[in-house]
Formats: sequence, C-alpha cells, structure tokens
Amino acid sequence: MKVYIITPSWVIKKKSEYLSGLKTLEKLGFEIINKNSIGKLKKIPSIKEKVKQIHNAFLNKDVELILAQRGGYGSMKLLPYLDFNLLKKNPKIFAGFSDVSTLLNLIYEKTGLVTLHSPMVLNFSGATKFTEKSFLNAVNNFPQKNLFECAPVNVYRQGIARGILKGGNLITLTALLGTDWEINTDEAILFFEEVEEKLHGIDRCLTQWILRGNYLRGKFEKIRGNHFKGLILGNFHRFKTKDVYKIITEQMKINFPVVQCPYIGHTKNKITLPVGAKVELNTYKKFLKIQTD
Repeated sequence: MKVYIITPSWVIKKKSEYLSGLKTLEKLGFEIINKNSIGKLKKIPSIKEKVKQIHNAFLNKDVELILAQRGGYGSMKLLPYLDFNLLKKNPKIFAGFSDVSTLLNLIYEKTGLVTLHSPMVLNFSGATKFTEKSFLNAVNNFPQKNLFECAPVNVYRQGIARGILKGGNLITLTALLGTDWEINTDEAILFFEEVEEKLHGIDRCLTQWILRGNYLRGKFEKIRGNHFKGLILGNFHRFKTKDVYKIITEQMKINFPVVQCPYIGHTKNKITLPVGAKVELNTYKKFLKIQTD
C-alpha cells in the first residue's frame, strides 16, 4: 500500500523518531512515496502549504493511504480552505489522531469518507505489536470486526447502542463548538481522549458539550434516552477515567451505555478506530463492532 505523508499540525522534531517511524511502516509493508520531501521539513508549513499537501495527496492516483506525521495544533485552521469536493471525488484512506481529529470528523461529514483515528508516523516509532495489528486490521478493511479485540474495557453503564462512530481529542473538538465546523452528534457513538490537560480543563470541555447540548437540544442531550447511541471514554493520561465520568454524571442523567477503554488516544497500545463507520457498542459482551448491514 502506497502512503503519502502530510503535515497538518506540527513537524516531528527529532529526525531519529521520523526515520524510526518510517522504518516500522516499511517493515509492515507500506511504501512511503514522499518520505524525503517531508523529512526535509525544518519548520511548520503555512496554512496554504498544509492545504496544498492534502489536496496533492488526494489528487495523486498512486496514493492509497494519507497519513499525518504527527499532531500538535493547527489542523482546525485548514477547514475553511479545504476543497471537500476534490476530496470526495478522489477517495483515499485518511489517518491520524490528536489535533487531526478535526479533519477526521469533518472529512467524513463533508464527503462521506470514513477516516481512521490511528497512530501517525511519530507513533510508529516504537509502536507495540497491538498498535501495529490494529492499524493493519483497519487499512485492510477490518477483517476483525470487534475493534475492542484484546483491549481492556471497563463498563460504567450497561447497554447496547448502534450509531455512527465519531470523536477524538476532547479539547480539539470542543474548540469547534459554536462554529460552522462543530461536529454533528446525531446518531453518534462518541469517543473522547485527552492528554496534557488538567482535570479542571477536562471539566470545562465536558461541561461546554453538556451546556451546548442543553441549549440546542442536541450534543449530549441527543444521546439521552435512546439506546442507539453511547459514549466511549479513552485514555485521559494522568487522571482516573472514573473522575472524568463523574464530571458528566454530576450534570446529567446517564441513560445510554458508557464504557472506558485505555487503548484509545495518547497511549502506547493504540486502537485504530473508523470515524464515520456504523458500529454497535455492546457493554455486556464488551465489544465495539463494525456493522456491515
């Protein structure tokens, strides 16, 4: 599979980490078609340059997978300048996570293309076997339908939910609320993760989602009282996820299934998740399964 690397956020600072990530990808059977040009980047590209990278990647007929080199900050600035019609007419697998969550969700919503919340070049430097296996499962169209296979799952509220999988980095997606680019949570099973954020910052973000939902009768409000939707809490780095869950339960009644999986987000063992795919969350069997019907 031929891979085109893009820089929608920051650049990898250490050349050794960049080369190590490439080596792992090539060992897994991927061919990086622009590794030299991206490897020469010394500074963060401009908005215009980042957009051009993405457009060129989608227009390149040899490319099958478009992979971000790392996250950081800046992806959301690209949204007004992307030609989503161009992306839709030239479908590719688009992958990344963290700050790239904005692109994953909006590319799906604007084009219908399922994107991958996945490790990036930086994360393949020292990637675990679990991370590699989950990523290969995703790029090969998910022969293993249970996305939680071999991953620990903690159940906070029982239930079964079916919907469209959306989500990613909490603070990044929260920044889109109230803009033309906030994600649509109708029929969604949401997942959130966070890193390098204090607990009161996580509280502020979740509260904003809840208040926004109450105002619009949407967001979290829409996943109340309907078992076809649910919530997945990923890795929150320095904090117990139960503390994150408590922030939500103190402000609203939970009538939908909620689970926690530490293999989602900024963590060594990383599940690759398909943003935009139809999934079933079953807390009794502890699986998150891709729906094929």
